[in-house]
Amino acid sequence: QVQLVESGGGLVQAGGSLRLSCAVSGRIFMINGMGWYRQAPGKQRELVAGIGRSGSTNYADSVKGRFTISRDSAENTVYLQLNSLKPEDTAVYYCNAEVNAVHYWGQGTQVTVSS
Repeated sequence: QVQLVESGGGLVQAGGSLRLSCAVSGRIFMINGMGWYRQAPGKQRELVAGIGRSGSTNYADSVKGRFTISRDSAENTVYLQLNSLKPEDTAVYYCNAEVNAVHYWGQGTQVTVSS
């Protein structure tokens, strides 16, 4: 069974940093795109950053220059480095990965940024 396990969320002050990790485990034949999404209370879930199999990346305008997505294909892990955090970054962050042509979601990890 494919599983996505996230770690690294927490409570930080504005201007601080966090590093989120998401490890994919299970019966894996192929992983294509991987990404991070977030959802704040009363808001729609949005793509924060994505990374393709080739290493190409894309970011939401609100996080460009502050967040960095990367992946370690050998370890089937995707990371999100969050710098210069703002209170408006507060949300549940979800990992997503296309594994064996099926999209899987992590359970989410809370990121809270205090002012």
